[in-house]
Amino acid sequence: MAEQQPKIVSGLQLWQWRYEAIQAAIASDVAPAEVDWLLQEIAGLDRLALRLESFKNWPQIQMEQPLEELDQLWQRRLHDRLPVQYIAGVTPWRQFKIAVSSAVLIPRPETECLIDLAMAAASSVSGHWADLGTGSGAIALGLADVLPEATIHAVDYSLEALAIAQTNAHNLGFANRIRFYQGCWWEPLKVLKGQFSGMVSNPPYIPTSILPTLQPEVVNHEPHLALNGGADGLDCIRHLIEISPSYLQPGGVWLIEMMAGQGDAVRELLQNQGSYCNIQIHADLAGIKRFALACIQ
Repeated sequence: MAEQQPKIVSGLQLWQWRYEAIQAAIASDVAPAEVDWLLQEIAGLDRLALRLESFKNWPQIQMEQPLEELDQLWQRRLHDRLPVQYIAGVTPWRQFKIAVSSAVLIPRPETECLIDLAMAAASSVSGHWADLGTGSGAIALGLADVLPEATIHAVDYSLEALAIAQTNAHNLGFANRIRFYQGCWWEPLKVLKGQFSGMVSNPPYIPTSILPTLQPEVVNHEPHLALNGGADGLDCIRHLIEISPSYLQPGGVWLIEMMAGQGDAVRELLQNQGSYCNIQIHADLAGIKRFALACIQ
């Protein structure tokens, strides 16, 4: 059996590692603040201890992983552009701490707006809501939080992603409010056709030709199944526009995230389908038109 590396280090050892990691980050054009965020997650240090460097004098610090392992992962962050969230295994999203792995997209801060839009558009806090392409489960968790009497149905094609989402639902106390299904978009929910109060999705929307030009953190490490939206980026959105009216009840909410510049095309697709009304395009906090919202007539 391989000998387990110790997970306890001295404050001085960790201080030295932090100093070298910050220098290496600066040299590699990685934000030095990532080092401290990582140490908050993996070594349980707080911002004050990091800022004052008071931990330097502590006799021992309990780590979630051995320092040698952390250093190897940090080298991958610098040289392979492995996202820091995958190193820590968690990311903050809304008020949650969400577990992530390379099986799921890292939930982005701008996606948090989907939850606020859903809450504002919901005619009641109960009923059935779908999160299609749930990934880490972030949207399902957000919906369960703001719609306390609703049942959330979370679907993903990837079993690995569903395992992460279920872990998050369990850890955050929503296991009894969210049901999980493996499958493609609406397919696993046929038994509830016509009964949904709302659908929220952050589908793949990157045009295939643009994928290779994305940041290496994204293109080399995040799952392409969750990114690739076909030739114009709208393949999955078209499908959701076409299929959703038979699953949503009259007045039901249809809400998605999309890429900057897709708003006009999505609005036109919704209008041409003929089942939608109150079509709205909403901007994120940076002013980028990123969300499309409509209701079923």
